[in-house]
Formats: sequence, structure tokens, C-alpha cells
Amino acid sequence: MRVRLAAAAALSALLCASCVSPQGAPTTPPDPQAVIRGAYLAAAGDCQGCHTDLKGNGPALAGGRALATQFGAFYAPNITFDKTAGIGTWSEEDFHRAMRSGQGAHGEFLYPVFPYTAFSGMTDQDISDLYAFLRAQPTQSQPSKADAVKFPFNMRPLLGFWRVLFFREGPLQPVQGQTAEWNRGRYLAEAVAHCGECHTPRNALGGLDNSRAYAGDPHGPGGKTPNITPGGKLAKWSVDDIAELLDSGMTPDGDYTGGEMATVVNGTGKLSTADKHAIAIYVKSLAPHPSAPAPAPAAAKPS
Repeated sequence: MRVRLAAAAALSALLCASCVSPQGAPTTPPDPQAVIRGAYLAAAGDCQGCHTDLKGNGPALAGGRALATQFGAFYAPNITFDKTAGIGTWSEEDFHRAMRSGQGAHGEFLYPVFPYTAFSGMTDQDISDLYAFLRAQPTQSQPSKADAVKFPFNMRPLLGFWRVLFFREGPLQPVQGQTAEWNRGRYLAEAVAHCGECHTPRNALGGLDNSRAYAGDPHGPGGKTPNITPGGKLAKWSVDDIAELLDSGMTPDGDYTGGEMATVVNGTGKLSTADKHAIAIYVKSLAPHPSAPAPAPAAAKPS
């Protein structure tokens, strides 16, 4: 059954490859209040950190940042509304399809290095607000770089099989019996900030190993990501400690986070006190898992 579904999904991708949205981007200015709400979501999701070549001093949201993976190198695309280099021809429907279903404007499957597996959990309203925010940003004409994906992973229809195994379309539903604060924290952590995409180990096919959710990933983006369940170092952290990290990057021992997390904190620090506390409540409630073992050092080559 799974094989038939995957084959159908792959065929669907091929058929949709020629289906361009007839609507295009709207010509009227976005609602200013939607832009404000979208800016908040963009900060929580660290859109700028991923879609800006910070090391190369690239323009905001113009793409170019490299992400090395076992499947090849991926480059974050230009997501400004430049009509040639960015997503300036995308309708709101196109944007929703990318965020909710992981499909591009032509119906092609997107690589899950773009974490639509998490963004799919966002509400329709939040996706629309994020679209409004991006429309309001300065356009950049910097062309997106082509990904350097290894064979056979460069064959996009194969993603149909991957999606059957590892993708469940949202939106994320509240958990009955949990508080509104816990559900808010879960929504922000799971869908908007997509914390699990970095902090959960992956299997050989690149799918999240949710049996060890948030236990850290030895091969995470930018290097090893830590275990943030109560089974790791965060076991001794309080809810306020976690909220403080999200606010300022400071750990309970007075140190400051670095690497990729420092960029994330640039966004989470802009969240309300209530939302940072809600995320901390959710993180503190995670099932404890032991930390993933460090990757074995490469064997020395004989001289």
C-alpha cells in the first residue's frame, strides 16, 4: 500500500510540474497589521538567519547560505519578492502550498532541508501573516544558487517516497487536557520555531527519529546540536533558565550560547515574555532521552 501511495505521489509531482498558479502575487499593499504579526513569526522562525548569507554579508532574505548535508550541499533561496530572483511571482496560495504541503509554485516537491515538515503545523492565519511580512520587505535581485545534491537524491520525484514515510500534513492540533500555555509553547516550538528539526537526530534517509525527539543530533546544521530534553544537561535547568536563554542567550552558569543558537536567539529574544515562558514550559515537559553519542573520529589514513 505504501509503495502504491508513494508512486502516486511521485506521479502527481511530475504532472504538477507544469501547473503554474494563474494568480501571481497580489498588486495591492499588504495589510500593515498583518505585516507586524508576520514580522513576529519571522523572528520566531529565524527566517533571516537561514535565508541570509550572514558570513558573506549578503542582503537580508536574499539567500545564498550553504547547508552541507550527507545528501549534498543545499543553498537557501532568495525569498524576497523580486520577480526574477525571488518569489515575487508567488501568489498567497503558492506560499501556503509551500508552507503547508512542501510544494513549490509549479507543484514540485521541495527538499525537506526547507523545514515544511514543521511549518505545515502553522495556522492558515499565521502563514498569511508571514506572507504579508515577506511582501513588505525590500526586494533583492541576488539569484538563488543551485543546490549540489548527490545522485540519486537529486531526482525530485523520489521525494514522494520520502514524504509517505516522514511527512504528515498539518495544521498542528491542540492537545486536549494540556493548558493553553503548554499548547502555545508546543505550537511555537514544533511549528513556528521548528526546534525539533535541529535538535532531533535523523535516520539514514534524513527523516526525524521521533522516538528520540529533541535528544540532540551529532550531525545537526553547523555541527552537533545538544540534547534539550530533561535527559540531558537541561535536566537541572528551570523553566526560567530556559526562558532566559531564549531571551538573551545566557545559560545558568553565566555563559552565552554560540554558533547556530546565537542566531536563533536573535529571533526568540524578540518574542513576548509570555511566549518565551510558554516555550520553556513545553521544553521542560519533553520526554527525557539520553544524549546521542558523539560521532566517532575519522580513522587516520596510513602514511
